[in-house]
Amino acid sequence: MKITCNQIKVGNIINHKGKLWRTVKIQHTQPGKGGAYLQVELKDIAEGTKLNERFRTSETIEKIRLEEREYQYLYNDDFGYHFMDNENYEQIILDYKIINDLQKKFLKENSLVKIESYEEKQVSIKLPDTISLEVIETESVVKGQTASSSFKPAILENNVKASVPPHISAGDKVIINTNDGSYVEKAKQL
Repeated sequence: MKITCNQIKVGNIINHKGKLWRTVKIQHTQPGKGGAYLQVELKDIAEGTKLNERFRTSETIEKIRLEEREYQYLYNDDFGYHFMDNENYEQIILDYKIINDLQKKFLKENSLVKIESYEEKQVSIKLPDTISLEVIETESVVKGQTASSSFKPAILENNVKASVPPHISAGDKVIINTNDGSYVEKAKQL
């Protein structure tokens, strides 16, 4: 679907220079002299490389709509990452390069993810925005220390490293943002 460049939004997939790119950042600039333009940071879906591109607001670009389908992560081995379709129980294997390093850390057995495909070919995965992980190791709690703006290093499940507030201790479950690996909150106890 063709759109004008001033309609591009963060997260859109576009076809540019024969590749599929996800828009990461957009900065709209209107100089005093000359026409307005957009400075767009793009990330190649297949290879993960980044590209900064400048588009005039009047230009048109091809916006791509990816098909999303929910899968359950099973395991990984020498062949790749194995997922199962929850509707028909078919299993697929994704190549290691489709999943970026940050996403690999947050994949837990039996967790649900969305696999995006274009023209019947899987191109990327989408994790939930947050995930609950158990704290494996962190510095001990100092008596009288309360939640404050200071954070301490912690090692979570899957060898994920994160900064957590001082009141978090080993064995606690915490909610982590899967987009940047940052601490969100302590998980509610059921």
